[in-house]
Amino acid sequence: MWAFGPLTVTATELEGISAPSADIMLSFVLDGRVAEILVKEGDIVKKNQVLARLDDHTERIQLTQLKAQAGDTTQVKAAEANLFQKRADLKKVERAQSKGAATDWELQHTSLAVRIAELSLQASKFEHEQYQRRYRQAQSQLKRMQMVSPIEGRVEKTDIESGEAAKSLVAVIQVVKIDPLWIDVPVPLEQVRQLTPGNITRVSFPGTDAVEPAEGIIIHVSAVADAASDTLRVRVEVPNPDGRPAGERVFVRFMPAKALVNSKN
Repeated sequence: MWAFGPLTVTATELEGISAPSADIMLSFVLDGRVAEILVKEGDIVKKNQVLARLDDHTERIQLTQLKAQAGDTTQVKAAEANLFQKRADLKKVERAQSKGAATDWELQHTSLAVRIAELSLQASKFEHEQYQRRYRQAQSQLKRMQMVSPIEGRVEKTDIESGEAAKSLVAVIQVVKIDPLWIDVPVPLEQVRQLTPGNITRVSFPGTDAVEPAEGIIIHVSAVADAASDTLRVRVEVPNPDGRPAGERVFVRFMPAKALVNSKN
């Protein structure tokens, strides 16, 4: 919830304070030494952009080894060839026995060799699958050592530098999104009944008296009133292509649906 002081109410407008539509404090999920900070304060970042990473030299060496093991199918192919040979031997013994040239013991022995070869192939495939799982786990571990922006926005603050030790879950980089802006306005209860999400609003920014007010939209009407002030919080979203800073006092003119219909007529 955005904190603000007393708001002035006029006959037609309410005063509110603009705020970022997203304000996120980011942290690493693992302890480690920071290898690189890839952004600075004020930088515009995209969603899923890497902002910083921990020292992952050891993990990358392990990943290279696991990648080779995950891609190596030599043992599986060798086990398949061995099984093919054992099955061929079994067919020969079966033919020989049908002609009285092989004993029951030789048949049982050859059949057992086929079974052992089948189990050996299963074990080789299982081992290969384990290497592939470990490889994927190592890839995931590397990603966990990176700090990624979950939103498109602006780097507001960085509280760590390359070479420093980072503690897991300790916020070190702040990313904010100020386009669009959000404005939380406490609206008197007698007025809020006319307002619903989707209603159009007019937002006037300070120092823009000669400029047409920006068009905003109600995106949320709180379900719980503030008994002390007899108001209900209404959240307005307004585009901010000019990059005005959040935290300004602005005037919001609400336009209920009836008023919009009348103005169109």
